[in-house]
Amino acid sequence: MRNRTVLTLAACAALIAGCDNADHGDHTEATPAPATTEVTGTFTESPPARVPTDALPKRGAPSNGAAVTVTDIRLGAQPGFDRIVYDLGGTGTPGWIVQYADRAIQDGSGKVVEVAGQSILEVQITGSAYPFDSGVTPYAGPDPVTDPSVPAVAGVYRTLVFEGTTQSFIGVAADRPAFSVSATSDPTRLVIDIARP
Repeated sequence: MRNRTVLTLAACAALIAGCDNADHGDHTEATPAPATTEVTGTFTESPPARVPTDALPKRGAPSNGAAVTVTDIRLGAQPGFDRIVYDLGGTGTPGWIVQYADRAIQDGSGKVVEVAGQSILEVQITGSAYPFDSGVTPYAGPDPVTDPSVPAVAGVYRTLVFEGTTQSFIGVAADRPAFSVSATSDPTRLVIDIARP
């Protein structure tokens, strides 16, 4: 009899606690998520959106033991500038040398690449690895990458790896506008922002 009374009291306590939580606990009204409209070619991920202010060459060092491979190239519009994102797989974070060039000449072969636009921005991603070394599937999308909603960029031309550096060319619609370069990790990306005239 005593055991049955203890069990009955325990069951009642659990029932009262459950009712109490339903009435006074984490009781929040479900609010619908705000409607969002996805705009093709626009992203807001880091780094923060700032309009670039100079067209000087930019350099950054890779992390020790970096071995990255380009897996995707994306274009996006931001207020006052356009963004190119090189998505990277592999290990470490990339370094870079980004500067305007008079001609687009491929490393290794010396081949001249025809690049649309008024200016050519050469992108060298240091700390790169061949896909068979990084174990990452490389970018195999359109060449060049274009997006009509990104007016500062006439095209981003395919990446090639040579001696630890990935080379790419960006056809810029204007005459050498200001640009900025930054890298992110987790996920690993090289981000280039180009000011619109």
